[in-house]
Amino acid sequence: MAVTATREHSAGRRKRRTRGQPRAAVTPRPPYIKRKIATYDILSEEGLCLIEKNADHILRDIGMEFHNDPEILSYFRGAGADIDGERVHFEPGMCRQIIQATAPRQFTQHARNPENNVEIGGDNIVLSPVYGPPFVHDLDQGRCYATLEDFINLNKLHQMIPHLHHCGGIVCEPVDVPVNKRHLDMMLAHITYGDRALFGALIGSARAQDSVAMVKLLFGDDFVDRNTVLYGVSNTNAPLVMDDAMSGSLKVYARNNQAVACTPWMITGAMSPCTEAGTLAQLLAEALATCALTQLIRPGAPCLMGSFASSMSMQSGAPTFGTPEAAKTVLAAGQLARRLGIPFHTIGSATSSKLPDSQAQQEGSMTLIMAVLAGANFINHATGWLEGGLCTGFEKTVIDADLCGKLIEFCRGIDLSANAQAMEAIAEVGPGSHFLSSEHTLNNFETAYYRSSTGDANSLEQWQSEGSLQTAQRANKIWKRLLAEYRQPPLDPARLEALQDYVERRKASMPDRSY
Repeated sequence: MAVTATREHSAGRRKRRTRGQPRAAVTPRPPYIKRKIATYDILSEEGLCLIEKNADHILRDIGMEFHNDPEILSYFRGAGADIDGERVHFEPGMCRQIIQATAPRQFTQHARNPENNVEIGGDNIVLSPVYGPPFVHDLDQGRCYATLEDFINLNKLHQMIPHLHHCGGIVCEPVDVPVNKRHLDMMLAHITYGDRALFGALIGSARAQDSVAMVKLLFGDDFVDRNTVLYGVSNTNAPLVMDDAMSGSLKVYARNNQAVACTPWMITGAMSPCTEAGTLAQLLAEALATCALTQLIRPGAPCLMGSFASSMSMQSGAPTFGTPEAAKTVLAAGQLARRLGIPFHTIGSATSSKLPDSQAQQEGSMTLIMAVLAGANFINHATGWLEGGLCTGFEKTVIDADLCGKLIEFCRGIDLSANAQAMEAIAEVGPGSHFLSSEHTLNNFETAYYRSSTGDANSLEQWQSEGSLQTAQRANKIWKRLLAEYRQPPLDPARLEALQDYVERRKASMPDRSY
């Protein structure tokens, strides 16, 4: 059955009120961020060399295991690694040499709308929404299991947000679709309701192969073989393990010239040491081994060094976000990726908060800002994350998107053009006057400052007269308006029909499963 969209939830969810709501000015959307600010280097040359030496020690003397995948072991054996059962030992520098010989420093990921192609690597930043939560939350209905309709509505919302550059993959898990089939409906929804660059399914070779088959129907076989149109993430099972679910999708994407962000997923103190230096050495070791694997499968296939390292509560064992320890780790990981010479992938507005409140904004802002300063080229979970990644928030999406807009403006750096220097304006106004009515102010007032979509800078009296709304309440109105204003991007009907037919045939070929 083809994916369909409805404006209202079938059970009366998400009633949308649009009358009387102000319409925001149309904001031009760059396809990605071109950073004009420096990165923040937290480690000295001596510190970086120490972390790299320790990572080499881990790979040589401890090794990394690749479970249930003899093919991967054969790739490493052929490259000269020492194989002991499922454990692989690498000589110092081996993985780095493999990566630096063929992995691209920068690559283009093509979208179905060429205006939305993104450049990944170099001084570029791509912002992508939250990935993976099984729950959704909004102020009207609270927290509930996500459905395919929620997934579609989030796709529409992301398409309307000017500060996002990527579709975001599993923006929520539609639990009303069988587990083994939902990747098909999700990919079809992304292609149907958006025209930005695509995530592929991450777990298992069969689902990854479905993603590749669908983009071949969309772009053509030859185009997909010669170009990158899918982005995938391959997480290790820290410490020092990759299972066949992740290695299976990695192999499919690398073999088909599609991008893989090789991302150790660590809750420090549980899955890695509770110290930054120890975590960084383990993180680098795991990333080196998995990035090298992509190049052994297909030299030149795009890969990224990823970092997902969150601290934990020593009282409860729950993951914590926005901590100074995580900030230092991501800054250092960015340095290590630049030295390796491949793009850097990490996470954005992560929080443990259950609501779009001050905790969520504090933790999310800290995480996202540190990712930008770390030189991240792809920032996943840039909007929408709640509850340690278990929930996608509609209001949180809008609030985070506003922060993304501020960071985009920050990344432009300081304008030093003649207009920005404003010397004529300073001479015109002179001592003791003001710039409010100067010609320079009148010419620049519309573009001089970033205008927040969720903040309120009005007087107390005006704020009260407009309902004394808090930030989340303003965001609630915004996401409803954006959904009401959504317009579906055009798609060749023949390609859409071919995709729908593929999804129908694949779903009919297998029984429903809950795993």
